Amino acid sequence: MPDTGASTILDCTGLQCPLPVIKTAQAMKQLTDGQVLELLATDPGVEPDMTAWASRTGNELVSITQQDGVFHVLLRRVG
Repeated sequence: MPDTGASTILDCTGLQCPLPVIKTAQAMKQLTDGQVLELLATDPGVEPDMTAWASRTGNELVSITQQDGVFHVLLRRVG
């Protein structure tokens, strides 16, 4: 797995909505501005959920990729 520059990795594999969103919101509060969280999730709903969550909260959705059935979501804390 290449280095994504993430400050924190949050493993939500096996969890279904809304848990990845709730855990992401909690984890992002622990970061300082500019730090990156990498969320690992298997719920296919994570892509639209994280897109909407980032838009709603003002945090930056850096990327969403999928590898071997696991979504890798990079989010940068803003504000």
